[in-house]
Amino acid sequence: MSVLRTKPVEQSIRDTEEPEHRLRKELSALDLTVFGVGVVIGTGIFVLTGVAAKTTAGPAVALSFLIAGVACGLAALCYAEFASTVPVAGSAYTFSYATLGELVAWIIGWDLILEFIIGAAVVAVGWSQYLGVFLETIGLELPTAVASSEDGVVNLPAILVVLVLTVVLVAGIKLSSRVNEVVVTIKVAVVLFVIVAGAFFIDSDNYRPFVPPSEPAADTSGLHATLVEAVFGQAPANFGVSGVFAAAALVFFAFIGFDVVATTAEETRHPQRDLPRGILGSLLICTTLYVAVSLVVVGMRNYTDLDEAAPLAAAFRAVDRPFFANLITVGALAGLTTVMMILMLGQSRVAFAMSRDGLLPRQLSIVHPRFGTPYRITVIVGVVVAVLAGIIPLAELAELVNIGTLFAFVLVSIGVVVLRRTRPDLPRSFRLPLMPLIPVLSLVACLMLMFFLTVETWLRFLAWMLLGFIVYFLYSRRRSRLAVDRRAAADSQLDQV
Repeated sequence: MSVLRTKPVEQSIRDTEEPEHRLRKELSALDLTVFGVGVVIGTGIFVLTGVAAKTTAGPAVALSFLIAGVACGLAALCYAEFASTVPVAGSAYTFSYATLGELVAWIIGWDLILEFIIGAAVVAVGWSQYLGVFLETIGLELPTAVASSEDGVVNLPAILVVLVLTVVLVAGIKLSSRVNEVVVTIKVAVVLFVIVAGAFFIDSDNYRPFVPPSEPAADTSGLHATLVEAVFGQAPANFGVSGVFAAAALVFFAFIGFDVVATTAEETRHPQRDLPRGILGSLLICTTLYVAVSLVVVGMRNYTDLDEAAPLAAAFRAVDRPFFANLITVGALAGLTTVMMILMLGQSRVAFAMSRDGLLPRQLSIVHPRFGTPYRITVIVGVVVAVLAGIIPLAELAELVNIGTLFAFVLVSIGVVVLRRTRPDLPRSFRLPLMPLIPVLSLVACLMLMFFLTVETWLRFLAWMLLGFIVYFLYSRRRSRLAVDRRAAADSQLDQV
C-alpha cells in the first residue's frame, strides 16, 4: 500500500458531485477577488508595518513588502494553473494529492491547519487589542481579567468574535461573501484614506537612510537567530540588506490567505475562468496597497519612533489628527474581522476535502441540507480557534504560520511542474507562461524567505510535521478512500479466484 499513491484528477472532480458532500456553486470572480482582498488586507497594514520598520528594515520596509509580494505572486501563478485544472476544494492539499501522492497531500493538509487555525487565532487576538483601543477612545475599558489571556484570565472579545463568525460561515457561502464585501469596502476605503491623507504629512528626511546600516541585534542568538545566520555563522544583525530580507520573511504573514481563494473552487460558478482572476487580482491589489501604505507611514514618522502595536493610528496622533487615528482603528477592526472569517473558511474547506478522502473521519464532511456548508467541520474549526485565541498566548507562534505557508507554496511550485509532465492532456484554461522557469523561481523565492526565519521556528515546524507523520501512519493511511477501495478490489479478486 504505497504512501505515494495519487488520486486521479477525474476522481477528485467526480467526488464533488456526491449529493452528501456537494457544495453550492454561488461565487463569481468578483466574490473571489473580494475574498482575497478581505483575507490579505489586515494585520500586515495595521500592525506589521510598524514592527518590521522599527526593528528590522527601517524605511526599506516597502522593499520588504515588495519582495514578499513577488514571492507570493510567483506562487500565485502556480496556484492559478492548478486551480483552473483541478477545481476542487482543498487548495494545495488537493493539488498535492493529484501529483505528489497521499503522504505529501496529508502533510500539506496538516501544514495548512497550522496556517489557517493558528493564523485565525493570532488575528483574533490582534482584533481584541484594537477593540480595546477603540473602547478607550469612547471612554470605556474592559476588565483586564477578560481582555487578555496574557495579562488576565481569558480573552473574551476574541472568543465572541470567532463564535459569531462561525455562525456566519455555517449559514452559507453567499452570506459569508456578502458580509465580507461590506467589511472589505470599509477597510479598503480606510486604507486609501491613509494613503491620501498621510501623504500631506510626509517628511522626506524620514526616508534617509532608506536602508539603515546593519547593526548587531540585541538578544538575538542561538535559537532566535535566523537559519541563514546559524548555518553561515553570521552574527545576528538588524537592518542592512539582510534586514530587508528578514523583514520580508516577517511581513510575509501579511500576504497569508490569498491561497484561500483556491479552497473555494467547488463553490465557484466558473472556476476555470474565475479562480485565476480572483487569485492574481486580489494579490496585485493588496501588494500595491501594502507598498503605498508602508511608504506613507515611514514618511510620516521616523522609523525609530514608530509604534509597533498600532503604527498607522499612532502616526496620525503624532501629527495631531486624533479623529483620523480613530477612523483607522475602526478600519483595523473591520480588516481583521474579514481576515479571521476567511482563514476559518479556508481551514473548513481543506478539512472538508481531507475528510471526504477519508484522511479525517468521513462523517465530518457531510454538508448541511439547508445551508449547503460543511457545518460539522466549520463548528469544530470555530471552537478550536476560539479556545486558542481566548486562552493560549500565541505571540511566539505567529512565525509558524509563515513557515507553514511557505512550505505549502514550495510543494505547489513542484506539483504544477509534475502535473504538466504527467498529465499534459488535462484541459487548462490558465497556463503558466515560461514553464518551468516561474515554478523554479517561486520555489527559490519561498525557500529563501524560509531561511530568514529563526531556528526556533524551524524546530517548532519540524515538531509539528513529525506529529503529522505519526497521525498519518496510526490513523489516516489505512482509512483513506484510496486504501479502502484498493483493499476492496483486492478482496474481490481473491473471491473470484
